[in-house]
Amino acid sequence: MSFLNQLKSQASALQTQNTMLVQRSDANTAQTELACRTVWLYVSDLAKQLSVIAPDGPRLALDNKNPWPQMKMIDFRADTRKKKLRDKDVCDYIAMGWDIVPREGPALAGAVSVNFPPDLERVEKRLSFGGVRHERKEVRHPEKNTLQAFRFEYVTQARGNVTVTTDHDKGELLFRLANISGFEIIHTTVQAERVCTELMDEMAKMLLGQTHQFL
Repeated sequence: MSFLNQLKSQASALQTQNTMLVQRSDANTAQTELACRTVWLYVSDLAKQLSVIAPDGPRLALDNKNPWPQMKMIDFRADTRKKKLRDKDVCDYIAMGWDIVPREGPALAGAVSVNFPPDLERVEKRLSFGGVRHERKEVRHPEKNTLQAFRFEYVTQARGNVTVTTDHDKGELLFRLANISGFEIIHTTVQAERVCTELMDEMAKMLLGQTHQFL
């Protein structure tokens, strides 16, 4: 076989491989779009129903010592955005967010003080995860002026959300769930072919603190 024919064989093999990759990506993209439609129809309807129900919220605390009052989840809203992928409009992400407020009465003022690095990191993470309005102050020794602790003054109101992003080439949906059972972020990846109403029912049970098999 001449050298040119060797190059032709190599080019042909690469072309076949590229064609198979494109076909696989197209199939995964189609499956992902179908899954996104299922998720969007579900969460947009779920947001309407939960806004009426105002279900109980998670048990919250910034320092494991000063628990917040009984909370509820209100004002659910859903949104979705598109992006371009190989000159096609496809789903970029789907999101549902809500507010977490006291079950009775307005949001309350509270404060926690921390003086050890692990506690400081934990409190700051929880404030960030929950989108909690707060003010950080330094507590210093009245005579020596040395730093003794950090004091966080806050109000008992937070936010929760579910965000679903897409990986069309892999045929995957990436779920990010914030503040479902406390101040925390949970990540899980679901194959697009697994997405169905039954799976979304399990996610809804998880949001409401019920026994679920979503994860």
